[in-house]
Amino acid sequence: MQTRNKIMEDISQLMTNAMGVAQGAKDEAETAMKSMMDRWLADRDFVTREEFDAVRAMAQKAREENEALKARIETLEAGKAKK
Repeated sequence: MQTRNKIMEDISQLMTNAMGVAQGAKDEAETAMKSMMDRWLADRDFVTREEFDAVRAMAQKAREENEALKARIETLEAGKAKK
């Protein structure tokens, strides 16, 4: 009977160790995949959301300035045509 308990304890310890190894392998695979994805994205020269938002704001401001200048030119041309 004592031998069976020892065998069961050994099997239990083996399973516990196997689960620890499997968890370690999972963590290592996740880290490797994340590193690979980070490198792939960096090689593609993608912009960050903050960079995109900054350029979009600059474009919006430029568009508004162009519209204001267009209106001013139209006003000046209309005044010139009256003279």
